[in-house]
Amino acid sequence: MVKISVLQHPSSSYLPERPGDPTPTHRNLDPLQHPFARARERIRALNAAKMERMFSKPFITALEGHSDAVEVLSRRPNSITDIASASWDGEVTLHNAGRRKHLAKITGAHQGKVSGLCWADENRILSCGVDRNIKMWNVSQEAPLDSSEPGPSQPKPLVVFPGKGTLHSIDHHSMDPIFATSSTLVQIWDETKSAPVMDITFSTSAESVTRVRFNPSEPSVLASIGSDRTFILYDIRTGKAERRIVMQMKNNDLSWSPTFPTNILLASEDHNLYTFDIRRLNTPTQIYKAHVSAVTSCDWSPTGTEFVSGGWDRTLRIWQEGRGTHPEVYHTKRMQRVLATAFTADARFVLSGSDDGNVRVWKADASEKLGVITARERSAIEYRNALKERWKMDFEIGKVQRSRHIPKPVYKAAQLKRTIEEAQRVKEERRRRHTRAGESKPKAERKKAVIAEQS
Repeated sequence: MVKISVLQHPSSSYLPERPGDPTPTHRNLDPLQHPFARARERIRALNAAKMERMFSKPFITALEGHSDAVEVLSRRPNSITDIASASWDGEVTLHNAGRRKHLAKITGAHQGKVSGLCWADENRILSCGVDRNIKMWNVSQEAPLDSSEPGPSQPKPLVVFPGKGTLHSIDHHSMDPIFATSSTLVQIWDETKSAPVMDITFSTSAESVTRVRFNPSEPSVLASIGSDRTFILYDIRTGKAERRIVMQMKNNDLSWSPTFPTNILLASEDHNLYTFDIRRLNTPTQIYKAHVSAVTSCDWSPTGTEFVSGGWDRTLRIWQEGRGTHPEVYHTKRMQRVLATAFTADARFVLSGSDDGNVRVWKADASEKLGVITARERSAIEYRNALKERWKMDFEIGKVQRSRHIPKPVYKAAQLKRTIEEAQRVKEERRRRHTRAGESKPKAERKKAVIAEQS
């Protein structure tokens, strides 16, 4: 009889505890036993960065239906997928981005282009246009809104508020039944009254106000931008304009941060985006430079960590908050100038409205996989992301992560812009060296954005 000694290990050390869990593995963590571990990890990080660029396919679909340029987009409250759009042909459309279909369509909502659109609540939309009218529409599931055929099925607005001038923008209060419009001045309206209850203007401002937005966290604070290059803060409790700054060039759009109530984003005509802290308006907190033409629209992500911008250069760019360069660049061959941008409520998708009449849906993360992801896939994705984050300072890996294929006209315009900026920098440096201008210290780039401040 032979006696045999056997080493026994608990099954939990080599079998997964639950179905679907990864199989336990045992490794010797002594660095002397793995002299090439760092080199292998770098190669894995490089492969992960390359795979991310290989699988970056952000475009999902185009929501057709408009016959003219789409200038405004508005996200439906308490909905992840529903978004309303309006175009220059006077049409308002409600889209479901998840199902890629139209929920409602109002043809002939306004005579001429629709310049402003916002939600009063989950079922009512406010729209304004160049026909000087503000209209409230019911877009609930029960209301018959398909107005593609003329006749008695043509929907009628719930309320029509007559304005005195061409209206450029509209925004609704987050709690009270009031809304603000902008034309040559800012007006506050009550839903129950046919005339504005308050007119707000700054004493030195005489140009048209192009955008107006309520602060989502402090709804009594209202911000506006105008064609006279101004950015103004109002308090509707006092009915006065509290702060005003004049910038180098006019702004085209603005958006309040959803997580930091004092932060606001401005899309400027000088190809840049600016973030301001409204407590200190003399200097922007950050300048974002990558567009090669005027920035026409911007919108914060609901998480407050990133935002999207669209420009006259026919590109869509997604920025990380605090990083002023190297944004994600989206474009298609047929997309024209981007006039409107918006994030979905879950921050996973981006929508853009352009001059060609299309509303396009994009992934916020270009390489994200859509659909069901198993636990093993999720673990692999998290491991690759950790590798890229750890090795992001490596030259080759950083170059792969930053590289973007952009249209040739945009690339050439960026080259020309860099040449002009470098020539301007050299010219200013020589002027400081050889003239009396050198007696004063050069101004920082952030100090040049704001020309004057008034309170």
